[in-house]
Amino acid sequence: MTAEPSYTLHTTLDGVTPGQLQGFFVDWPNPPSPDTFHRVLAGSYRVVLAVSGGQVIGFVQAVSDGVLTAYIPLLEVLPEWQGRGVGRALMTRMQDELRHLYAVDLGCDDNLVPYYEALGMRRGNLMFTRNYARQDGSPTR
Repeated sequence: MTAEPSYTLHTTLDGVTPGQLQGFFVDWPNPPSPDTFHRVLAGSYRVVLAVSGGQVIGFVQAVSDGVLTAYIPLLEVLPEWQGRGVGRALMTRMQDELRHLYAVDLGCDDNLVPYYEALGMRRGNLMFTRNYARQDGSPTR
């Protein structure tokens, strides 16, 4: 019997390069490049990364005013690491990082509602717009 590879959680991008941010945004038709993805994380209010063997295997980010509210736009775990509790560990740590705020919101597909409810979140409504031509985050053309 072999032991599962372990991972650690990090709350900074210290030492993380775009090359360590490969394999995310599965099934996105127009995903951001690793360089753009690194800029997204660097611009976040809070970030939690799961790292194994020098590679980022999962992440969650939050944007916030730092006073009352935060929004969690992205939580992803590499496909080969899904189902091992990495996403739960990332969200639990992020919830701890944001505990000082009044409101923490996120939007998700209906099939993910039970996942987030198990983390203590409640169902609500979300309104949104999407410009899929800008999904890769490249500078305005």
